Amino acid sequence: MAKVKSLYRCAACSNEVAKWVGRCPACEGWGTIEEVNGAAAAAVGVGRRAMLPSTAATPISAIDSKHTQSRSTGVSELDRVLGGGIVPGSVVLLSGEPGVGKSTLLLEVSHRWARARDEIALYVTAEESAGQVRLRADRTGAVHEKVYLAAESDLATILGHVEQVRPTLLVVDSVQTMLAADADGVIGGVTQVRTVTAALTSLAKATGIAVLLVGHVTKDGSVAGPRTLEHLVDVVLHFEGDKHTSLRMVRGIKNRFGSTDEVGCFEMKEAGIACVDDPSGLFLHHRGTAVPGTAVTVAMDGKRPMLGEVQGLTVDTAVPAPRRAVSGLDYNRVSMVLAVLQSRCGVYVGKQDVYAATVGGMRLTEPAADLAVALAIASASQDRALPSGMVVLGEVGLAGEVRQVTGLTRRLAEAERLGFTEALVPPGVDRAGRSMTLREVADLGAALSMCGLRPRRRAAAQA
Repeated sequence: MAKVKSLYRCAACSNEVAKWVGRCPACEGWGTIEEVNGAAAAAVGVGRRAMLPSTAATPISAIDSKHTQSRSTGVSELDRVLGGGIVPGSVVLLSGEPGVGKSTLLLEVSHRWARARDEIALYVTAEESAGQVRLRADRTGAVHEKVYLAAESDLATILGHVEQVRPTLLVVDSVQTMLAADADGVIGGVTQVRTVTAALTSLAKATGIAVLLVGHVTKDGSVAGPRTLEHLVDVVLHFEGDKHTSLRMVRGIKNRFGSTDEVGCFEMKEAGIACVDDPSGLFLHHRGTAVPGTAVTVAMDGKRPMLGEVQGLTVDTAVPAPRRAVSGLDYNRVSMVLAVLQSRCGVYVGKQDVYAATVGGMRLTEPAADLAVALAIASASQDRALPSGMVVLGEVGLAGEVRQVTGLTRRLAEAERLGFTEALVPPGVDRAGRSMTLREVADLGAALSMCGLRPRRRAAAQA
């Protein structure tokens, strides 16, 4: 009798290898190779017989879509990212670094869901005790009689709680700490995480319960566990924020029910987490008079325009290698802007320390902030402030030209809404319906002249 050879297949990407290895050569995932019986694998496509389906196929026009319409969570910024709210029977995965506020946000969602709809929300936690969650609920005002709490880690016990409580919203914190007794591996392993997620997804589809899962992230910021975890769920959200600031943001990575171009803004306070409907105020330093070394621009985070302030500072130094310090900006783009300023416009900062930063923890990495960075540094170098009430938009090329940026209409509309009266923009802007003054500049030299900044003479700069 011929010996049946075993196959080894990757659980993440289904790549087959001749023998077991610790790391998949295709997707480079660790510990995802599993043994598959060769006879069973060969028989998959042989000898299959047609079976009578339990339910007949239905014309798509006869399917009622009202049962799958999104329902508001009560948290406006989260609804923005989700595309209007949570769809019944959907599974949402919220990932983020430890301590960013995932549990606080989902506890607030459970509270508002129960308060607004008078429906039961079940919050299951395996990382904290029930008393710890109650203390957080007292601090954030998230105590409600329709919010049920269970400190469990066993999947079968959780399913039993669901049958008893019959909630319309289930929160699991976190999926990496749940244990499926009928699956191999340790808690948090590839097999366990995939089995738990698959079981909760089947529960959501069968009962119509909306499921919110908390997921840990790895050092590179991706969701911990196999990539199939992201394929099993309907929506993948990433919750991010700097621990040194109160700003938090939720971004959509995958969304089967809406766009992934939206971003939700939150502010972490002592009393919990609060929605920030107008985040531009967090990124602007309000002052009475204009200050040298500052320029205001408009960034696009997905489809959302947000005003941000770029600050520059130049200091004379005797050190042969002047310092270049950047915070909240792309270091390579700032270096490129400095080179263009010196080569094309005669603004020499080679003998000075240069500092460039944003306000409020905002990150500006898109090319649309190039012109604002250039004018902020030139303004600081010459100790002359830009005109008050001006917003600056444009990408700077190596030849010194100012290029168009995407979403310019929405950027200008946001600046105009916040009271800015003047804008420095690339050529070819549609002026229809604009009450603010638009000043078109073709190159960086024209932008400097428009703001009253003159190139420094080389001899004076190198003296």
